[in-house]
Amino acid sequence: MKHTKLLALAALPLFLAACQSVSYGPSSGGFNPPPQQAGVEGQWTDPNGIISSFYGGRFETRTTDGTNSLLAKGNYTQINPSLVEIEMTSLVRNTTSRVNCALATPDQLNCTSSTGSQFSLRRKTV
Repeated sequence: MKHTKLLALAALPLFLAACQSVSYGPSSGGFNPPPQQAGVEGQWTDPNGIISSFYGGRFETRTTDGTNSLLAKGNYTQINPSLVEIEMTSLVRNTTSRVNCALATPDQLNCTSSTGSQFSLRRKTV
């Protein structure tokens, strides 16, 4: 009986250590918060709710009125970690313009067009 208690007490730290090494990630089915996106990749909204998407060097702006109509498209280049340059064509005005955007915070882009107009975009949360 003494040996059984001694063996149980000796095994207890191993059991507790095994419990602590359990991870809560996608493979375990536990909670895994989404990673913070780097740069401008993802979706952004303007104050009017228009959605701009940045994926793999491609840029699009679409309406949110249910039609999901394409308003502008183009390409973007990440100049450095906090600066992006967009070359876009407005399908509404049939014009091409260049826009420079600075990543003010991980969730806010401050942009200036080649004509001098300024606007801000906020990262769309999922």
